[in-house]
This record gives sequence, structure tokens and C-alpha cells, in this order.
Amino acid sequence: MAQPQVGWIGLGSMGIGMAKNLQKHLTSISAPALIYTNRTLSRGEPLKELGGIPVETVTEVAQKSTMIFSCVSNDAVLTATAKEIIASGDIKGKIYADCSTVHPDTSLAVSKLISAAGGEFVAGTLPLPISNPFTDKLHHSTRLRRLPNGRSRKANLRHRRPSTGPRKASTISKRRDGRSVISMGSEVSQASLLKIAGNICVVSFMEVLSEAHVFAEKTGLGSAILETMIGDMFGPVLESYSKRLTTGAYAPAPGGKAGFGVELAMKDARHALDCAEKAGTRLQVSEVALANMEKAAEFGEGRPLDSSAMYGTIRREAGLDFFTDLCKERDARK
Repeated sequence: MAQPQVGWIGLGSMGIGMAKNLQKHLTSISAPALIYTNRTLSRGEPLKELGGIPVETVTEVAQKSTMIFSCVSNDAVLTATAKEIIASGDIKGKIYADCSTVHPDTSLAVSKLISAAGGEFVAGTLPLPISNPFTDKLHHSTRLRRLPNGRSRKANLRHRRPSTGPRKASTISKRRDGRSVISMGSEVSQASLLKIAGNICVVSFMEVLSEAHVFAEKTGLGSAILETMIGDMFGPVLESYSKRLTTGAYAPAPGGKAGFGVELAMKDARHALDCAEKAGTRLQVSEVALANMEKAAEFGEGRPLDSSAMYGTIRREAGLDFFTDLCKERDARK
């Protein structure tokens, strides 16, 4: 059986590492090289060096690919991308697998658009970092637990055959990332909900770790000994989150780039809070974390801030400077 032509749209902080892993996998099985595009195409240079093929537009990716992946910044961009894929020509039989974190309602709406045009939509990717996310290798070694969803049940019944999109996308994803596949059934919104639940955990971890580090500094315990305990007691993932604070990655140098921007984290938190409200529950830690991220974004307007920037807000409220001494020493050297 001929290998599918795979395309990729979106090379942000998550997308670039995922696309590179995919290209490496395609090379390893002698499959056609990944065709990719991005708003700033030069961001794909590392991918091009691995053999990826850049094109200028989403339309070109869609026309040349039978299986299309995307990882974009927000709901509006995802909707626009889906519409451009549909407008590219006949997409009957093509699979569109999106890896973005968006509201479940957006996933459902995009699924309906793609299905109505004859394609199949697959939603879901939950990133699980296995390296320190404050380094420039953040997502280059990220493993992914795939959360594949196919078309809506109504679409599957209309076509009277099981959707093959999730199976095909999952096969490529599992081989590429070496983790596992959690089947989420045929309701597209379920994968988005599970990703949002994962983000609730992540933003809560960052809020609690930020509070703990400020506590350690104010009481004289010290962040170094706290971080040692975090690593020993809770393992490498929480230790890597802690290092986003202690290395100054929460507030990159002016002109630098955040590992995962605070604006994207605020978008994810708002999606979580909206879903919780509609379900009749509250996410009180997420509410606090969002408020602290908003204050950080306002304070640091004009410079890059990481999703862990709530640490700066909590520091200020405790009478400390938003920027640690390490940040200030680093910035002074620029």
C-alpha cells in the first residue's frame, strides 16, 4: 500500500517539535517528505534541514496531501484553516487531524465543516513533556499521548461505514511519538475536553509551584532546597515546571521567546472556565491562576512572558520584584 502524503500546518512552540518528529519518522520508513507551511515560513528551517518541503499556503498543503495535521494558536485560526482546506478543492477521502487546544464547540463546528465537504476530521493531542520545558529543546523531545476522535456519530451513520481517520492518524502518531493512543470515541468534543482537563492540571501545577517558591523565598527556606524536594518527591515533570521559575524562563529576556506564551495559556484557561461554568462547576485554582497571568501580562506588556509568568505576579504581591535576581543579571548582559 502506498504511503500517504502527509502535510503540516502551524510551527509554533508546540508545532515545530511535533512536525520535526513526524518528518524523522517519515524518513525512517522511506515515506514521502512532510509538506509544511507556517505564517512565518522561515520558522520551518530546522524542519527543512530534516527533509521537509515548505510551501507558501495552507491551500498548497491541502492540495498536495492526503493526511493533514495542524497545530495552530487559537480557535479563530483553526476555523480559518479548516475553511481554507475546504476551499482548496476536492477533499473527499482526505483526513484532517488537528492538534490545537481549542474549545470543544470549535472542534465540533470544524468537524461538521470538514465532514460536509467529504473529508474526515480527527481531534486530539495531549503533550506530555519528558524534558525540561525551559530549554530550547522543549518540544523537540516531547512525547504525545494521542486522543483521536473521528467525525460526529451523525456523520459516521450518514456514510454507513466506520471512520478510518482516527485509526490512520493514530497509527502515524503512535509510531512517531512512541507513547500511546487513548480512543475518545466518535464525539469530537471529548478529545478537546480531555486536553482542557490536562491544561487545568498544568496551570494548577504552575500556580501552586509559584506560590511554594515565593513561600520558600519569603521564609528563608530557599528555592534551591524546595526544588530538590520537588524533584525527589514528585518527579521530573514537576521539577521541570519548577525550573521554569528558578531559571528565569517565566520571564524571557526582552526580544527572547517564551516556551509557551502567557497569552496562549490564558486562552486555554478561559476555555476551561467556560466549559466548567456550562457544566455547573467551578475551577477555583484556574480562576486564581488566570487572574495572576492577566496581571503578569499587563505588567510585562511589550516583552515576552511564559505561561508560568503568574510567578512574577505572586512575587510582587509578596513584596518581591517581579523579576528574580537571575532575570535581572541575565537582562543586564544583553
